[in-house]
Amino acid sequence: MIIVLKPTATKEEMNHIVDMIQKAGLKTNVSIGDHQTIVGVIGDKTKLSDMPIASLASVESIVQVSKPYKIASRDFHPDDTIVDVKGRKIGGGNLAIVAGPCSVESEAQMMTITKAVKESGANFLRAGAFKPRTSPYAFQGMGEEGLKLLKKAGREFDLPVVTEVMDTATIDLICEYADVLQIGTRNAQNFALLKEAGKRNLPVVLKRGMSQTIEEWLMSAEYIMSEGNKNVILCERGIRTFETATRNTFDIIAVPVIKEKSHLPIIVDPSHAAGKWQYVVPMALAGIVAGADGIMIEVHHEPEKAISDGAQSLKPKKFTEMMKEIVKIASVIGVGENLKIAA
Repeated sequence: MIIVLKPTATKEEMNHIVDMIQKAGLKTNVSIGDHQTIVGVIGDKTKLSDMPIASLASVESIVQVSKPYKIASRDFHPDDTIVDVKGRKIGGGNLAIVAGPCSVESEAQMMTITKAVKESGANFLRAGAFKPRTSPYAFQGMGEEGLKLLKKAGREFDLPVVTEVMDTATIDLICEYADVLQIGTRNAQNFALLKEAGKRNLPVVLKRGMSQTIEEWLMSAEYIMSEGNKNVILCERGIRTFETATRNTFDIIAVPVIKEKSHLPIIVDPSHAAGKWQYVVPMALAGIVAGADGIMIEVHHEPEKAISDGAQSLKPKKFTEMMKEIVKIASVIGVGENLKIAA
């Protein structure tokens, strides 16, 4: 349930209510908005049956919440969450442009691509050092050496880095190099990993599981947030359907649905949704129009030589063209003032 406080409620009155709830053995989640403060209550509500919370002068109303996800719900947090990563904001009208190769391959490759995407307007760098692959014989990533190269490229061009964490065994190592953790579709319901990510102080990009419903996806976010990490960015990357013309089916309607149900920012990954570079740009533009808070794009200067996912990677020139279109669209719908596109 949620306890809605009156606009006149003081901080001391809010703390008194929180203290009452926690002494009863329940958890609380406080959301302080511009016009309203909400105290979310998580746990067995029957323990509060004898407490006169509703009669307190500072309480405006008590609302029962039936959704299984609580902290991720917009009921608990009516205002949009804005995630700040080294001054780069995601959500609340700020667009995240996360770009880079699928995998770290070499220092020269990382420097070339990072320079290109930065000049074209990217504000985050992405690349994988540990790669979850369908085949055990496929390239699995460069490991820690790849993390070092990724961090070096990010520092050189002043871009926060996003990289995937695959398991609980490597999460601490990755936290030494990353600015944002990414949990991929194969681990979207790896609850042990979700909990560990929730205990870290780095923001988390949570990709949608390939067969997850939206509610299941939000429950995965809830696992992270319930451990204390509220900086979760959802990522729609396409779901598995019967269609074979594309790698996955880009569920564009998930963007406005998430916006209605949750306060968390959501970005889209048209590269993995499409699987073919020629479909990536229109899907990226569609994502922005639908209300996404950013895009995640794979870029490679020599996609024909890429070790992984070359077929869905944009060349730098195409990425630049796409960014110009995004700026046009963003200006029309009133978002993306944070974007900086080089002349």
